Amino acid sequence: MTATSTHLVPGVELRRVPVGDVTLNVALAGNGPAVLLLHGFPHTWRLWSRVIGPLAARHRVIAPDLRGFGASDRPTDGYDAATLAGDAEQLLAALGETSASVVAIDAGVPGAFLLALGRPALVRRLVLMESLLGTLPGAEGFLAHGAPWWFGFHAVPGLAESVLTGNEERYIGWFLDAGTLGDGVPDDIRADFVAACTGGEALRSAFSYYRALPESDRQLHRATATGRLTMPVMAVGAHPVGDTLSRQLAPLTDDLTSHQLEDCGHIVPLHRPRALLDLVVPFLGAEAEPAADR
Repeated sequence: MTATSTHLVPGVELRRVPVGDVTLNVALAGNGPAVLLLHGFPHTWRLWSRVIGPLAARHRVIAPDLRGFGASDRPTDGYDAATLAGDAEQLLAALGETSASVVAIDAGVPGAFLLALGRPALVRRLVLMESLLGTLPGAEGFLAHGAPWWFGFHAVPGLAESVLTGNEERYIGWFLDAGTLGDGVPDDIRADFVAACTGGEALRSAFSYYRALPESDRQLHRATATGRLTMPVMAVGAHPVGDTLSRQLAPLTDDLTSHQLEDCGHIVPLHRPRALLDLVVPFLGAEAEPAADR
């Protein structure tokens, strides 16, 4: 592992960390019990920019660009939930961590869930937000009229990237605006997300998560047929997922706490960071310094 640079977020160090068949770009900050942050689409580690500082006051924060995103490698495969869980496990090992709390959103959630299910001694606490666990029971209401339109568009191999190349800023911008209920995200973070999804290869790897959804769903059903989560789990819902994730988790957990954030879009860590910290910091068992909210 070699340090490559610091970043605009104070106290953050970026490293390139070899993890199995890929090398991940990883943001690191703070000291203490490890907290692993897993982003979704169309994000990079900078999704967590507004919460890293307060978390790092008491924790070692580990925030990678997931495989295929940002400055991490873009392999041709490995975008299913089980492989993502393996990436997370190997990343913690590479950084010398024997346990961590895990916080995940959107595309990061299924992998985080499988990691906790398969390696309960590794995951101390689990926070999951704004995602579905495939077609596990509890999602029937959300999926009554089918998945959101972009799921099908992104799932067709080669289609979306061929249509969108050259129009990435407008397309990714739509998700950032919709995910903050029209408030938008800071210009520098917006530019970072757009850059991370610009070009045919970047789009292909980002959309590969959607193309792996059928395999991820099979993995989730197999894993939950005999397993359940034993560590404390928190589900956080906003718009549009709401309480769907909580409904899916309820029959699979021994210790579940659920929260719904009002007036909050899908991109919770950027849209309502203070509200998220007010939930997560006590749950992780530490106090954080005040953080600015919108």
